[in-house]
Amino acid sequence: MSKHWGQIISIWVIVAALALWAIWSQSQSTAPAWFGTILAGSVALVSLYHLFRAQPEGIVRKLVYVGGGSYLILAVATAYVFLAS
Repeated sequence: MSKHWGQIISIWVIVAALALWAIWSQSQSTAPAWFGTILAGSVALVSLYHLFRAQPEGIVRKLVYVGGGSYLILAVATAYVFLAS
């Protein structure tokens, strides 16, 4: 596994953990509001990593993979919240 995939998957794990936290600790009406913040944070994390690293190669691919994967994780979490209510 390349180093890039390790970083991407680690961000997905963080997103999944935060989504579970939002589902379990927040009410069903406020949990989806947290999902937008989690998604924005995942994309910002990639941007900050590349800002401090000062090497722009691969940033667009990482942004797409992290954003897309995070969006999918949070879409499943949103479906769970709405179906569980």
